[in-house]
Amino acid sequence: MTPKAEELAKLDNTLSKRFIELDPSGYFLIYLDQDKRVICAKHFTNVINERGLACDPETGEPLPTRGKVERTHTQIYTGRTAKELCISIFEQKDSPCPVSFLDHAAYLGREFMRAEMALIRGEDYIQD
Repeated sequence: MTPKAEELAKLDNTLSKRFIELDPSGYFLIYLDQDKRVICAKHFTNVINERGLACDPETGEPLPTRGKVERTHTQIYTGRTAKELCISIFEQKDSPCPVSFLDHAAYLGREFMRAEMALIRGEDYIQD
């Protein structure tokens, strides 16, 4: 029996709510530049405190999960496809990889694919 789209969406939503340990190497904000037809990923550093919260490395204060945060990114990665973006982030030998957890890398790959599909379809993309 083939799973229905609704069942798969429900499973995906449930899995999105699981606990994940935050990557001490930082986090990415992913967005589309529709004019240039590229997927963009801004990398930001963070530190993880004793409670497991991502904190600003300069202030030590927990980063808010809602609302606008004024921080400077360390790098912007761009790619026309999810694969090109992944190669740019994970396979560059001249700089250290900005991802230290495999589950974070897997999450980014999934998000980059979602962003690529939105770019192809001319749709808005919202990071999960």
